[in-house]
Amino acid sequence: MSNTALFIAEFVGTALLILLGNGVVANVVLARTKGNGAGWIVITFGWAMAVFVAVACVGDVSGAHLNPAVTIGLAAARRLEWSLVPVYLIAQLLGGFTGAALVYLFYRDHFHATTDADGKLACFCTSPAIRNLRNALLCETVATFVLILAVLVMSPARIDLRFGGFLQPTTKFGLGALGALPVGLIVLAIGLSLGGTSGYAINPVRDFAPRLAHALLPVPGKRDSDWPYAWVPIVGPIVGALLAVLVARLLQGPAAP
Repeated sequence: MSNTALFIAEFVGTALLILLGNGVVANVVLARTKGNGAGWIVITFGWAMAVFVAVACVGDVSGAHLNPAVTIGLAAARRLEWSLVPVYLIAQLLGGFTGAALVYLFYRDHFHATTDADGKLACFCTSPAIRNLRNALLCETVATFVLILAVLVMSPARIDLRFGGFLQPTTKFGLGALGALPVGLIVLAIGLSLGGTSGYAINPVRDFAPRLAHALLPVPGKRDSDWPYAWVPIVGPIVGALLAVLVARLLQGPAAP
């Protein structure tokens, strides 16, 4: 698979993820939409379906990482060449920004009709329900740990996570290795059970790229983009992914002699 194909797949997949995921938030939060006030259950189902669609569209091409935590975790697990990590990360960043910009264009009239600046920010990025950065970091770490551990240990294409050697890495291992529907259900479970504190970014690009879009786009009546919080949904998911790799290795057991 060429680097260009991987780049395009990750760009398109991440753009779809953010378009549909942040799109459901906008539909629920912004004024005078058909879904206004529909609540948390709709948001969690919408995000799960966003993951389903994105993985189904690009899983066969790039493995559907769609998430720097997935990419870094797979590289640490020796299932992705480290030289490919920048290809994935840049595509995800650009795709996330594009998806967020499309949400703004799609709901532009409703951004104008909405007076709640915090609600407008929520259509782009996450924020903690109670502002405790240390606890939010823990929540993002744990939630991402659940996601990555599930992908590593549940996939039919079992990862060899032993420490010896570099074991024929494949670029097609990612969220797509588990299948679009199972990954969507995992994200649904995380959102319903673990999303109430920090908003379960569980993906550095899902938060950072739309937050950047919020800062740069002419969103009417917007507030600041809360950059002091932005490091939490970057660091937490990466730490959670690396911990998941370590635990998956322990679950698999020692390498055969």
